[in-house]
Amino acid sequence: MSLELVLIRHAKSDWGDSGLRDHARPLAARGRRDAPRMGAWLAAGGHVPQLVLCSDAVRTRETLALMQPEWAETPEIRHEATLYAAPPRQLLAALKGVRTRRVALVAHNPGIGRLAADLAAEAPAHPRFHDYPTCAVTVLQFDAWDWAAIGKGRVAAFAIPADL
Repeated sequence: MSLELVLIRHAKSDWGDSGLRDHARPLAARGRRDAPRMGAWLAAGGHVPQLVLCSDAVRTRETLALMQPEWAETPEIRHEATLYAAPPRQLLAALKGVRTRRVALVAHNPGIGRLAADLAAEAPAHPRFHDYPTCAVTVLQFDAWDWAAIGKGRVAAFAIPADL
C-alpha cells in the first residue's frame, strides 16, 4: 500500500487590518479566487484527501473551506492549533497515529514549504517550488504502510495558482 501526502500552503491573506492578530487574518480577494481553483486541480488529478489536518488559523480554515466544494468526496477534517506556524518536524508529527492513506496538511510557510523540500526525493523542476508561494500544493507519494515509516517520497504533482 502506498501513502499520499498533500501539502497545501494557505491562499493569499489580507494584510489590510493592522489591528488583527496574525492568527486571525482572513484571505484576500486573490486568495478567495485561488483556493477553489487549486481544489479543482487536486480533484482533476485524483488527489482529494481522505483526511485533512488543518491549522486553526482563519486563513487556513478559509482556504480549506473554499477548496472543499470542488471535491466529490468529503474528507474528515481536523483543525489543529499545533499546525499554526509549525516547523517541518512538528507538521510531520501530526501524522503520528493516522491510519488514513491520503492525507492533506494545510499550513503556513516556512514550515510547509520546508517540509515539501525535505520529503521530496527529487524536487520538481518548477521555478517556484523552493519559495512555496501562497496556495502552492505538492502531492507526495510514499512506498510505505505507516506514516511513521515514510522517508523521501516521489513528487506526483506540484502547482501554484499562476499555473492554472
